[in-house]
Amino acid sequence: MAKPKRETFEPHEDYGFFGPGSVVWKVWSYPTAPTVGFQRAVVVEELDPPLVAAVHATQGIYRRARTRYDRTLKYFAMVAFAGTRQVCKAADILVKVHSKAIGRLPYGEGTYDANDPDSQLWIQLTGWHSILYAYEKYGPGKLTAEEEKEYWEACAVAAELQTCSPDTVPRSREGVRAYFEQMRPKLSASPIARQAMHHLLRTELVLPPVPRWARPASLVVARAQRIATIATLPRWMRELAGIRQSRALDALIVPVMKASFALAHLHPRIELALLGLISPSTVPVVAPVKLGIPPVNAEVLTPAQARERHGYAKPADAHLEFRARQATRVFGEGQQPSDQGLIESQEVLGPLT
Repeated sequence: MAKPKRETFEPHEDYGFFGPGSVVWKVWSYPTAPTVGFQRAVVVEELDPPLVAAVHATQGIYRRARTRYDRTLKYFAMVAFAGTRQVCKAADILVKVHSKAIGRLPYGEGTYDANDPDSQLWIQLTGWHSILYAYEKYGPGKLTAEEEKEYWEACAVAAELQTCSPDTVPRSREGVRAYFEQMRPKLSASPIARQAMHHLLRTELVLPPVPRWARPASLVVARAQRIATIATLPRWMRELAGIRQSRALDALIVPVMKASFALAHLHPRIELALLGLISPSTVPVVAPVKLGIPPVNAEVLTPAQARERHGYAKPADAHLEFRARQATRVFGEGQQPSDQGLIESQEVLGPLT
């Protein structure tokens, strides 16, 4: 496992939307984020009927599990760490990618649209909540009251890069809990949701191929992360999805993972090498932060400032004609949506295969 060198990576154009000293960089740069935190997020998301309908229709998590994990993790890392031009471009193309994920709900009446603000809010909050939850459970522990306030304010800033409104983002832990309680009656462990959740808990699917002699160690790592992720899920959610794990395993995995993540966090090059195993596309995004490579411009922008400077529309207003054509193809003509956005996204988010 080669350790990445400082001179390998290009500096970001600026500090992005948060910058050094921010609680976002503190939490999202800890090794719990791309592992347990991110896995928890994508598993929990599947309980939302419109979201899992979109996931099931595209079949990306089944056909290309490793690249899907890699591309999605890269996007979230870009929001946290990358320069504002790069993030605005990624957010813009993601609207076109999501325009493909539209259709009729397979269970019950209604339609789904991955660009729907409610679906985007669900993704935003499950992601940010899961990253923080993993950091607290398997990392350094709880944030201070001031840090937590900053964290949820930052979550609202990041929401400006989605089609949802930042005004809908809770600004406290209590507000986030209230949101999840509000969502709970709407969640459903349908057959496709259960299938997706169990599939996404198979950590081995996102690990790279290894020589035969290394397979037992790889399976141990995958199994440990699976146990750790399940241990973060509330009991009612596990019962809903048919996920079984003893309370003993829930307790025993905590010291194991805390020690493992603490060791990985001792040296940034080790962290980057490990990150490269699960998400190689994310390494160039995180490396300048981990290795202390200063940006070209030492400034932090707001999303509004970045859009004005770089010439991008708000995601909610982006590509409206293209999205309308996609809807006409699917609902009016009974055809499959265009893959144009998905194809274009490879330049920004990485290859599909």
